[in-house]
Amino acid sequence: MQSVRELKIWQKAMDLVEACYKLSASLPVDERFGLTSQIRRSATSIPANIAEGFGRWNTREFGRFLAISCGSLRELETHVIISQRLGFVSEAKAGPVLRASDELAGMLFRMRERVMNNRGASESVKRTLRANEPR
Repeated sequence: MQSVRELKIWQKAMDLVEACYKLSASLPVDERFGLTSQIRRSATSIPANIAEGFGRWNTREFGRFLAISCGSLRELETHVIISQRLGFVSEAKAGPVLRASDELAGMLFRMRERVMNNRGASESVKRTLRANEPR
């Protein structure tokens, strides 16, 4: 595996970004510099950090960037829940985003665990952790 674009976890994170842009488009205009911006920034940070970690030279750094991605994911969930609690977003719109974030959180946790258990790795991060395992 040579490209981060081949990683299932990165692809799922990119799908989540799309969903978040659509969700945030329905927020009130006066939230443009508030929740809309925060949702979009935290969402785009997730695949960006996966990509940055993937591009690093060692597995320890990749693991660190996966942890950063997880932090951005939790930040995103919080912004979506705030939007919902304030009545800006319905359960019907927030639910799919929150379920996708739960799935992605599990993937990030499992991949980070595998990365950190293969510390000396490389060999292109152990063939990108055996082509993203969980099937």
